[in-house]
Formats: sequence, C-alpha cells, structure tokens
Amino acid sequence: MLNASQDGKRLDAVGRVVGEASSWLTRRQEIDGHMVFELEADATIPAEYIFLNHFLGEPDDATEQRLARYLRRIQNDEGGWPLFHGGDSNLSATVKAYFALKIVGDDPEAPHMRRARDLVLGMGGAARANVFTRIMMAQFEQIPWRGIPFMPVEVLHMPKWFPFHFDKVAYWSRTVMVPLLILYSMHAKARHPRGTSIRELFVTPPEKEKVYNVNPTGHWVGEVLLVLDRYGKRLSFLMPKAWRRKAIDKGMNFIFERLNGEEGLGAIFPAMANAVMAMHALGYPRDHPDFLAARRAIDRLLVHRDGESYCQPCVSPVWDTGLAAHALLETGDRDAARRALDWLQGRQILHLRGDYISQRPDARPGGWAFQYRNDHYPDVDDTAVVAMALDRTGDPRYRQNVDRAVEWIVDMQSSNGGWGAFDAENEHYFLNHIPFADHGALLDPPTIDVTARCLGLLAQVGHGVDSEPVRRALAFMKREQEPDGSWFGRWGTNYVYGTWSALNALNAVGEDMDAPYVRRAVDWLMERQNADGGWGEDCGSYCPGRETMPAPSSPSHTAWALLGLMAAGATDSEAARRGVDWLLSASRDGGKWAEDYHNAPGFPRVFYLHYHGYSTYFPLWALARYRNLMQGNLPRPLHGL
Repeated sequence: MLNASQDGKRLDAVGRVVGEASSWLTRRQEIDGHMVFELEADATIPAEYIFLNHFLGEPDDATEQRLARYLRRIQNDEGGWPLFHGGDSNLSATVKAYFALKIVGDDPEAPHMRRARDLVLGMGGAARANVFTRIMMAQFEQIPWRGIPFMPVEVLHMPKWFPFHFDKVAYWSRTVMVPLLILYSMHAKARHPRGTSIRELFVTPPEKEKVYNVNPTGHWVGEVLLVLDRYGKRLSFLMPKAWRRKAIDKGMNFIFERLNGEEGLGAIFPAMANAVMAMHALGYPRDHPDFLAARRAIDRLLVHRDGESYCQPCVSPVWDTGLAAHALLETGDRDAARRALDWLQGRQILHLRGDYISQRPDARPGGWAFQYRNDHYPDVDDTAVVAMALDRTGDPRYRQNVDRAVEWIVDMQSSNGGWGAFDAENEHYFLNHIPFADHGALLDPPTIDVTARCLGLLAQVGHGVDSEPVRRALAFMKREQEPDGSWFGRWGTNYVYGTWSALNALNAVGEDMDAPYVRRAVDWLMERQNADGGWGEDCGSYCPGRETMPAPSSPSHTAWALLGLMAAGATDSEAARRGVDWLLSASRDGGKWAEDYHNAPGFPRVFYLHYHGYSTYFPLWALARYRNLMQGNLPRPLHGL
C-alpha cells in the first residue's frame, strides 16, 4: 500500500509538472505554429563573426563589444576556451578568442589575456592550431600561406572517379570548402583595418616556422599525402590561369545556386561567412543583391541577451518544432501540436532535388531541412522525426506528406543498412588522411541514431521485420552495438543518446525486448544512473579513454534514459522511478529545466552544441510518457519515437 501511495503521489506530481511545462512550451510557440530555441556552440563562432567584419573592413564596435563580453565570460579559469562547457582548453578556440578580443581592443597585458597567451604558448603556440584557424591567420597575414595545406580550386574540375571529389564529402564540407578553395587560390587578404598582430602567440616567429602541416591520422597514407602536398605547392605555378578562372567561376555558380536567400549557403555559419568573403575577394560590390542577402543571413544568427551577444552556428526550427510536437502529442495538447505540424507540413521539400542525387539520382524529394530553409540539403533525421509526428495524429491531411517522406527515407538508405544525416554511401574514409582534414569531419557515414529514427518511422507506418529496409537496418544496428551493450550517439551526447534512440526503434519494430542484446543495453542504462537518480554524460565521452567517465546529471540525459527504459518495458522499474523523481525535483523555470552543459556534437572531438530546447521538450516528453504508460497500464510506447 505504501508503494501504491507513493506511486500515486508521484503521478500527481508528474501531472502538475507536465501541465506547467506544457503551458510554458506552448507560450513559446510562434503565431504560425513553429518553435525555435537558441543553438549555442563555443567561442569560435562569435570570434569568427568578428573576423568576418574585419576581413571586410567593416568593424561594428557596438556588436563586437557585446561579443567580447560573451567571450570573456566563457573563458575558463586557466585562461583558455573549451569546445564545450566544462571541457579542456582547446588551442584553436583559444587562439581565435584571444585574437578576436585583441582586435576589438582588449589590452594584451590584461590578466585574462595574459592567461590565454601563457596557455597557448604552453600548448606549443599558435602554429599548432588547426587548419581552419591557420587559414584565418593567413588571411590576416599572421602566418605565411605555406602554413596551409595545398587546396587548389582546380579540384572542382576533377571527375567523379578522382580520389577527391566534392560528391564524396559531406554536405557541410562541400558548402564550407567550395568558397574556401576560392579564398585559398586567391590568397585572399583581409582588409584588417586595425592591423592587430598576435606574434606573441608563436613559440617560433611564424615566418621561420618550418612545420605547420601535419599528418592528421598518423597513418602512412597521411605521410604520402604530406609529400604530395609539398610537391603540389611547388608545381602549382604550372596550372593554367584560364583553368583556375574557370574553376573559380564553377565554384561561384555552385554558391549562387545554393545561396538559399536569407538563410545562407548551406544555412550554416562557416559556409555563409566563406561565401561572403569569397564575394568580397572577387570584387562584388556591397550593394550586390546576393552579397546583401548573404550578409543578412549571417547577422540573423546573432543572439543578444543581458548586454552580451553570441553568434549561432545555425538555427534549428524544424528540429525544435518536430521534437516539441512529439512532446505535445504525448501531453495530449493536440491543438498546439497540430499548429506545429501544420507549419511543418508547409516546410516539406517536394520540388527540388538536392545534392543527395549524386548517389541517389532517382530519389524523389520528400524530406525536411533542419533550418527554416535549406532545400538542397534535406536532413534524414529531421524527416523521420517530423513524419512520425505527422503520422501519430492519424490526420488524413498529412498522409501524402508522410508517404513522400517514407519514400525518400527508403531511397536514402545506404548499402550497409544504415542512414547518414544528409547523404547516402558517404564513407570515403581515406579522405580523413588528407592534411586539410585535421578536423576529421569531412564525411557523413551512417550512424545509429539516424538509423534508429528511420527504422522507427518505417515500423510506425507498418513496415514489419520482413521488409527489406527494416531487415537491413536491424542488422546494421546489431553490428554497431558496443561490447558493453550501449550504442554510440553521433548527433547527441553520446552513449545515453544513442542507446535511447536504438531502444525506441527496436521496440517500434517489434523486437523481443527481453532478447539478451536488448537487456545488455537496458542494464547499461541502469548501471550509468547517478546516485542522485539522474543521468549525465559530457562531450568528453567522445575522446578515447574517457567514454565511461562520470558526469553530473542533466535534464536531457535523464529524459533520454527514461525514454529508453520505457521503450524497453522498464517503466515501473526502480531506476525509472528515481529518474522521474530527479526530473521532478530538478531546478527549472516553468517548462525549461536548468542545463548548462553542451548536449550534442556538431562533430565529435571538434565542435559541440548546446541545444537550449532539449532541456524543455525532452523532460516534458519523458514525464508525459511515464504518466501515460503508468495510468494506462501499458507495457511500452506505441510509437516509433
């Protein structure tokens, strides 16, 4: 009786919190039905916004001082800037933040600047920074151009059979690199009106530094490519100028075709900034319509709050709205969910065939992008999430949208049974050895989390285990399970996210949730529960040897773990009850639980994100589902997600 009484009180508390959080979330809904939350990265994007202004020779003192306040606030105690909240200082991020602050007027002898400088020198100096940071320094004449790997724009002429071709890299690499090749081939020089120097960040004077470019993987292929890099630079004068001119024209045609209005090239900041700088380097006037639109796209990424500003790497309205719609459907607020879904219905890409046709030439468009508009680059993950939400309503108005999405998803399955985020068959791993690829983020191979979402969609619309796409996806997921029972999370941090994703899909497709491999995953989740009842995992888990390091409980991870346990039939477990209690007692402001930590990688070990919406709709979703399953005496969820 005591347990029954406790469960009743818990469910009453869950109901109150669900009501409060749901009301808070719907108040955030825009008039047209969509929702969008901030998407925060690290110091590099705000610093690069400042560099862009000074590359163009257009300082904006008011905005840059707000950006500087943000940069100073997120500096850590040892003087560096990490890639994620609470992470280790990162050399490249610290070089960029220091340079940006010095450009906007910070005294290099100020305590925070001295600490940063000492840290950079202790890490080997600015010459050891990554390729993207060195490109920026070359543009601002801080290092010679020989410090950059050979990146001739003429590679745009190469046929598809050539080892390097732009169809072989991920969408984000393609959109970032095409304008970057133009800038490299022109050795584009920033206007840099203040002439700020950071020579003090180099152990060896930059003009005397012998070794800038390194083998990114340590593999023998990387050593061979370093040799080819040196010879390519020495022989580049042999390339006909007309060939270069045609390559630049080809690159600009690529950019203008995908400029995407005021959403920008690829709808991601690095590509957008590189496109603007390429237009500037080529002499496009400031009042050129494409230049104006591209610049406005960048400025729309700024977030201003409490006297500070930062620049988002992109915006996430389709992703936020799709996930929030699932949470609202779980709460029973079908009116708010329908407004969100009506907005999403109008965002489906039905008439433009994107870059994915390189591998899937016959695929009919039917996906959704991540951002407001990014029609050349629909996102498989967004498409599966949105289609599942539309399908959950049973509304016949959405039937055609769901059918087109399912058709496109099936066409985008890779030969190994999994799905990548934007491209199929994007597994040309040898490209990770090229000197330019020291960031290790050129490719978009199939991943467990995206595959799980696609499998959940197929199961939800009626594809059984006898379906060929389902059979292949299940085989992929079983192959990719980690020895400890978890699954790696590519687009959310990390194993908790991947394991939640996999368990939801396995439940949806009708797998035996008592099968040994499934129970290993459930046991792993339970073993990872913190003493306070929550779950946590930080972005350090992407680094070798740190996969199992403990981390403080967070709302996002606790919600993911609960959703995973419920998918596995462990709703009435002690672990689930403790997780629910943690969410009920955790600090929150209405419907937003307090969460400081970054909760997703843009690129593991390179670039991380803090989705501000995750600590809103995921806890709400988990609590509402717990209430529904407990009150309905249901063993497991009925949906694909």
